[in-house]
Amino acid sequence: MTEGLRVVHERGYGGASVRDIVEAAGVPQGSFTNHFASKEAFCLEILDLYFKDVRAMIQRTLRNDSLPALKRLHAFVDAQIKYLNRIGWRNGCLIGNFSAEASEHSEMIRKRLVEIYEEMRQSVAYCLRAAVKLGEVPQKTECDELAGFLIASLQGAILQSKTERNSVPLERFKHLIFSTLLA
Repeated sequence: MTEGLRVVHERGYGGASVRDIVEAAGVPQGSFTNHFASKEAFCLEILDLYFKDVRAMIQRTLRNDSLPALKRLHAFVDAQIKYLNRIGWRNGCLIGNFSAEASEHSEMIRKRLVEIYEEMRQSVAYCLRAAVKLGEVPQKTECDELAGFLIASLQGAILQSKTERNSVPLERFKHLIFSTLLA
């Protein structure tokens, strides 16, 4: 499964064939069809596998009540940058990649992505509500709306960083949210 995730993350939903996936995993093609009804079913599983790691990072950052709220948000963005830097900026975020590519081909994947984005939005909103409670951001802050905007903007910055193969768009995003938007 991990090798299949790597192949799809590197080549994309359309660019990774079942043959590529089983070859990377070192298993016969029949093994794939015994375990998965389709490539779509496999991709739903790897999306969940990928999101499991994202969810763990969210728990360490946005939902970590032992840290001040804005430090949590800062840690969340920094974790994204660190991860993308580690993988060399080429692959981006599987969630964003599937949004751009697979959501047109699979209604099941599209619906799962909507659920994932909602879970991420709720986690950012949770963190922002804590920031309001601590007086780190104004009381009038619309936490749910701002959370949706931040997730969408972050995904755009990740996509642009993937294209440019550097951290500049993400660093710009980070700078602006903390120096202007949340100042």
